[in-house]
Amino acid sequence: QLQLVESGGGLVQPGGSLRLSCAASGFTLDYYAIGWFRQAPGKEREGVSCIRWSDGSTYYKDSVKGRFTISRDNAKNTVYLQMNSLKPEDTAVYYCAAVRSSWYLGLGPNEYDYWGQGTQVTVSS
Repeated sequence: QLQLVESGGGLVQPGGSLRLSCAASGFTLDYYAIGWFRQAPGKEREGVSCIRWSDGSTYYKDSVKGRFTISRDNAKNTVYLQMNSLKPEDTAVYYCAAVRSSWYLGLGPNEYDYWGQGTQVTVSS
């Protein structure tokens, strides 16, 4: 059964760092694009970053460029989101999602077929 499991969320002070993990099971990520999304209370889900497995291309939302880095580990079938210089406005539930495509590189939530359960990130002093 195809499954995505996020981990690594928590409470961190402004300016701190967290690394989120998204482990895939039941399928390999070779022909997928993986996206990270977040949803804060009372707000719509928004795309943060994505990576295309076929060539490693990445894409970031403007507000996280230079602070967040998406990466992959082929052997572990896992995608990471390294988040540095965190701000209170980064507080949200973070989700990873997968879409089977060798060319797609975008953050449209409706394009993604499989979703994890989410992990809470709270940035507060």
